[in-house]
Amino acid sequence: MINHSNENVLMDDANSPEINQKLMGKVSSDFIKVSEHLKEASYQIIKRKFSENPIFILTENPVEIGATLFQQNDFKTIYEYRASFLEEFISRNMIGEESIEFFKENYKDPEEYCCLFVIDQAFAGFIYLPFPND
Repeated sequence: MINHSNENVLMDDANSPEINQKLMGKVSSDFIKVSEHLKEASYQIIKRKFSENPIFILTENPVEIGATLFQQNDFKTIYEYRASFLEEFISRNMIGEESIEFFKENYKDPEEYCCLFVIDQAFAGFIYLPFPND
């Protein structure tokens, strides 16, 4: 994870090496259950001009960011899924002004990849997973 000049600013390059294989497996197996819905939500966020940078928060515990898309019991997932976007992360100082361009440069094509912000025990960071091919 990369912490830029402001210690309150959380940034991460695509799939940080800090992510262990067990966590990636957990996130990936959960993601596959809802990937079609996340792809549609991403499309709607962009189409309705909320943001060009959708971000989906995965958390096992309640958080005060984004809007709930799915709770664990909706699809029998490990995580609750919440929809957000770059601008909310900026307004909450989770991504500082000095890191916006860095984030945009590293943001992957939202038609091919899903930007996930995973909060799981000692890890909190961005993970990009490809949407499954149709």
